[in-house]
Amino acid sequence: MRRSGIFWGLALIVFGAALLLDNLNLLPFRVWSLLWPALLIALGVWILWGRFGPRSAGSVETVSLPLEGATQARLRLRHGAGRLEAGGGAGPGELLAGAFGGGVERRVNRTGDALDVELRVPEGAWTWGPWGWDRTMDWAIRLSPEVPLTLDLNTGAGETRLDLSGLRVTDLSLKTGASSTEIMLPAAAGHTTVRVEAGAASVVLRVPDGVAARIDAGAAAGAVDVDQRRFPGNQSPDFAMAANRVEIHARVGAGSLSVR
Repeated sequence: MRRSGIFWGLALIVFGAALLLDNLNLLPFRVWSLLWPALLIALGVWILWGRFGPRSAGSVETVSLPLEGATQARLRLRHGAGRLEAGGGAGPGELLAGAFGGGVERRVNRTGDALDVELRVPEGAWTWGPWGWDRTMDWAIRLSPEVPLTLDLNTGAGETRLDLSGLRVTDLSLKTGASSTEIMLPAAAGHTTVRVEAGAASVVLRVPDGVAARIDAGAAAGAVDVDQRRFPGNQSPDFAMAANRVEIHARVGAGSLSVR
């Protein structure tokens, strides 16, 4: 059981016992006059202990998924709150390998020579509270540069750092909420399509040197900042002829998007 569950379970038992004794007229004072101050004090202790108390390592699950001869793959990551890091570095014959704080649920399907993999946070793994997400839900994933990849990410109130520069990502889809996301796009994947839907998020897309880009971006109440020195009019002058290029379609709500 998680620390927050133990704390609030004990607190409810104590408060319930005090109310029972009060109803039985077994206490020399009125419980309600003390209950609310005690509840506020308990809440303050809980918050401070979560922020400054000993950090729990939590459960970390290590996973390695083989390619088993697949020549292409689609990877869907469903990571809510926490820190997500991904990049190259998978071993020969591996699609991915990584360490998953809080554990991971995975589904693997194969159709012909294509793998379809979904990784998500297990049900019931969330730690409710103002600190819980940064304590247990850290994921660090190494991906294969051997095969073309389609990446589909859905993230919540966390931090995402992706280095796709050495990978053959041909399609990248990102949906994110109140998060901070920074992505280095592929350097030599041919044509890569990027789709971004973001709410109150900060999203930074970095285009490697030598890669052309075309950007179609808009914001409802936020800001879009495109490096006009590299991408005048939101497009590289040599986009149509470039061997390696990215096509970016992005919409943000109350957040910000930066393309560099």
